[in-house]
Amino acid sequence: MSQIPSPRIDRTNWAAMSDAQLIKHLEIEGFIVLPDLLSPAQVKAIKQELAVLPTVGTDYSENQRGHRDVQWSDSPACIDLIALPRTTDFLRKLFGDDLVCTSCMYALSRPGHPGIAIHTDAQPYGSKIFGMQASAPRLVRVLYYLDDLTPERAPLKVIPHSHLSFHADANPYHRYLSHPEEVMVTCKAGSAAIINQSIFHANFPNVSQEDRELLAIAYRPAWAGPIAEVPEWPAEKVAKLPDRVRGYFRSPNLRRINYDVPNRSPDMPTSAPGINPSRWDV
Repeated sequence: MSQIPSPRIDRTNWAAMSDAQLIKHLEIEGFIVLPDLLSPAQVKAIKQELAVLPTVGTDYSENQRGHRDVQWSDSPACIDLIALPRTTDFLRKLFGDDLVCTSCMYALSRPGHPGIAIHTDAQPYGSKIFGMQASAPRLVRVLYYLDDLTPERAPLKVIPHSHLSFHADANPYHRYLSHPEEVMVTCKAGSAAIINQSIFHANFPNVSQEDRELLAIAYRPAWAGPIAEVPEWPAEKVAKLPDRVRGYFRSPNLRRINYDVPNRSPDMPTSAPGINPSRWDV
C-alpha cells in the first residue's frame, strides 16, 4: 500500500500539445498521455475479447492478474491495436526508425490490488522478471487504459525525470514501496500513457469497487536490440497475424549497429535532425 496520502495529480492538458511538445515531455519527464485514442465501441470490443482470456495472479496479489502474448490469442480487436495509426505514427516520429513490437500483455487490477512496487522496465543486463529483452537500450511501453483511471482505481504512478538520474538511487534494478515526489496520472478510458522504459513507475492501489483493465504494448526502434540473444517469435504464429500487424513482429534480435565503427570515416553526415536542440520547437 502506498504510504503517500495525497500524491500530486498530473494536470497536463495533453490534447493541447503538439507532437513536438509530446516528444519533449516524454524525453524529459519520462511519460505522456495520448487522450481519446479509442472509441467506446473499440473499448467494448477489446474488453469482450480480454474477458475470455485466462489470467494468472502475481506472486504478491491474486488481485493483480495478467495474460501474456495477447498477440497469439483469438483477439482481433486487441491485435489490431498494435498497429493503431495515431500511436505508431507518433512512435515513428519519436524513434525515427522502424518499430519492433516486443510484447503485448493484458493486465487486470481488481478491487483490493495493493499497488505495484515502483520499478523500471529497463534492466541493462537483463533480469529474471523481464528477461534479456529488458536490455534493449531504447524502449517505450504503451498502456491502453480500458477503464476510466481515477485516483481510486489503480492509476499510474511515475517519478518524473527519474530516468535521467546518474545517482545510485536510480539503479534500474532498485524497487521502492513509495516515494515522496511520486505523481499520479489519471485519464479517460480509451486513452494511452506512454512511458520511457527507464522511468521509475508503478500503479496505485485499486481501492474502488471496479476492475481496472489495460493492454500494455511495448515497442523499440529497430536499431536498439537486446545485448544477448532472445527466443525468436514462432514463425507460424507471426504468419497468421494480419498484414498491418505482422511487420511489427520483426526478429526480436534485430539490431542495426556498426560494432566496427571507425573514429573518422570519409562519408560522415553533417546533419542529424533527431538530435537537434530545436526539434522540440517544431
